[in-house]
Amino acid sequence: MDIYIKGHYQRSIYQNSNGYHIGLFKVRETNSPELTPFLDKTITFTGYFHELNDMDTYLFFGQMVEHPKYGLQFSVTSYERCKPEEKDAIVEFLTSGLFKGIGEKKAKAIVDVLGKDTLQIILENPDNLILIPGITKTNIDTLHNKLKEYESSYETVLYLSNLGFSTKDSMLIYNYYKDRVKEVIEEDIYQLEYSIYELNFKKIDRIALKNGMAKDSFVRVRAAILYIMEEVSNTYGHSYFYYDEIFQYLPRVLLISISDEVYKKAMESLIVDLMVVNKEDRYYLKDMWEAETLIVKRFRLLAHKEDEDFKNLEDKLTEMESVFDISYNEEQRRAILDSIRKSFLIITGGPGTGKTTIMKGIIELYKEVHKLSYEKLAERVQLLAPTGRAAKRMSDATLMPASTIHRFLKWQKETNKFQVNEYHKSKAEVVILDESSMVDTLLMASLLRGISANCKVIMVGDSYQLPSVGPGQVLHDLISSSKLPVVELKELYRQGKDSNILTLAYDVRKGEVVDDVFNKEEDLTFIECSDDDVISNLMDVSSTFKDLSYKNFQILAPMYKTKCGIDMINQRLQVIFNPKDKSKKELVVGDVIFREGDKVIELTNMPDENIYNGDIGIISQIVTQPAKKITIDFDGNEVTFTAANFNKFRLAYAISIHKAQGSEFDVVVMPIVQGYRKMLYRKLVYTGITRSKKMLYLIGDKNALRQAVNNTSSDIRRTTIKDFLENGIK
Repeated sequence: MDIYIKGHYQRSIYQNSNGYHIGLFKVRETNSPELTPFLDKTITFTGYFHELNDMDTYLFFGQMVEHPKYGLQFSVTSYERCKPEEKDAIVEFLTSGLFKGIGEKKAKAIVDVLGKDTLQIILENPDNLILIPGITKTNIDTLHNKLKEYESSYETVLYLSNLGFSTKDSMLIYNYYKDRVKEVIEEDIYQLEYSIYELNFKKIDRIALKNGMAKDSFVRVRAAILYIMEEVSNTYGHSYFYYDEIFQYLPRVLLISISDEVYKKAMESLIVDLMVVNKEDRYYLKDMWEAETLIVKRFRLLAHKEDEDFKNLEDKLTEMESVFDISYNEEQRRAILDSIRKSFLIITGGPGTGKTTIMKGIIELYKEVHKLSYEKLAERVQLLAPTGRAAKRMSDATLMPASTIHRFLKWQKETNKFQVNEYHKSKAEVVILDESSMVDTLLMASLLRGISANCKVIMVGDSYQLPSVGPGQVLHDLISSSKLPVVELKELYRQGKDSNILTLAYDVRKGEVVDDVFNKEEDLTFIECSDDDVISNLMDVSSTFKDLSYKNFQILAPMYKTKCGIDMINQRLQVIFNPKDKSKKELVVGDVIFREGDKVIELTNMPDENIYNGDIGIISQIVTQPAKKITIDFDGNEVTFTAANFNKFRLAYAISIHKAQGSEFDVVVMPIVQGYRKMLYRKLVYTGITRSKKMLYLIGDKNALRQAVNNTSSDIRRTTIKDFLENGIK
């Protein structure tokens, strides 16, 4: 007899180009007594697969094997995708989270007894549930009341489930379209991607093809074009594309070749429908075109407003210097005075040039000029940053409230929209935006839509740092246009002049690596070693700082995989910073062990919980029974994650340099090895170096460092903000 397991593919732990997978599978059914203990649990599987989709039910045929290192695994010899059954769809609906207290076991028991008419039976006579083991009166009342509430939806949800959508996605679709769901899907199923944040092209495309969509369908080609433009934009940071460039990507997405004629027709229809904009043979997604033009128009307007004339402004600044016992240099004085006089200003400079000191000066002088209390000042002046940690640093330095841009604009995850927008604007009169290099084009446009046309904007940042993760390079383009008011800070504070870290940072900016960097200094150490020895050196250095607060010590690296990657470093450093202890509970998630006391980093924005991508916290509690939960303490803000959301954070003894932007640490350790060479470039190294305040360790290969500093290829992004400022919007 062939042994099988039936259930749902969860995710892959490992896969190669030949289709070999190691992954996790949730077992719902089996014909093997040996596998009965795994029912409703996750099991590791191995085998060769063409494609696996976490929305489908599968039959895996094979046998249990004992791996010497990883333990019991189900070795798959063959598999098949199961056609969705109505009973399965009902179980999914009942366990969607709508019905409190109903888990998989209870839902399955209900459906086993009541069958495919379960929902109708509960609606008409909920007392039928009394005889089902484990069902309480509270469960019955909840089921009945919620079903009445969702009576009009469940047929639609079942329809969507039978198409292949998960119950969660089905509810999102229903809540958005209500009674129009079937009409929308029959017209163009790919519309779902544009209206519902959590749905993407690949997910929708799998379902569309499974339900008979032709591979060369016109609507599929249109959707693929939009998907390509968005994906390439997010990957390479471009604002626009060329006609032939998009066409070359299409076969990779569609997995078929299409004619020039079909492509032309699809592109023309997207332009007619105002989803794509073509200007001088540059093809923009509509949102990107509107964002770039808005940024240019708004900043050009603000920059050309007449300066406000304040009497004795310079004298007031001099008096302020005396009160606060500070002496600004000429660059700093100009930055503060121009911030008060002008409606728009960019203040740029590297580390040690006093950007934070200037922001404090701007706030105090604005308060003095306008004779405001601190309460009124906080109402009129809004301090913003792209990340939670940068906002906290800003607040700590200025003693003023500071917020992330997303929180200020009241971002809603469900809709991926901001509640503060062109229709509901903020009353802020001044916005001071720190770490401006991290702000992408779309986010900057959203910010401008959310503030009044007369709101003063002061952008502060270092244009030599990494550009935004999202598309565009707003700060760089604004500065390089030479059409807007900019104060560039070049003079270092007295204490900065003696810093070897800052000396190295400015050398890297210039594209230089002098030999002195390799000589051990008080605040800068280079440990030369091969790729094979990097991890052991990392552990030696880290051991000396194991008692330092997690906020003050950080390892930064450019890659997650490889033998010197972030994942491997985290695995090894967990042993040093948070070793296994009987008093600490732990959970295994995939190939990662999470333990109470672990340092972790948030990977998404969760505005309702006031935590954002890049926030770092400590696991304060782990619950293993009855439901798995992990509670993380983010600087006093405790947030609990259920098993479905364990992918929203990861270990953070080592993090990426991108994730570290907007943060500073007393001690930073950076491995620099040949294994990273494809990912190492000047701005990345510079950004990593400038995260360190007191001590920097570089571990690895001298040549790898020199090669990285000479590599500027990743700086190239196709944008048009600079062009529009210089030559006008065509």
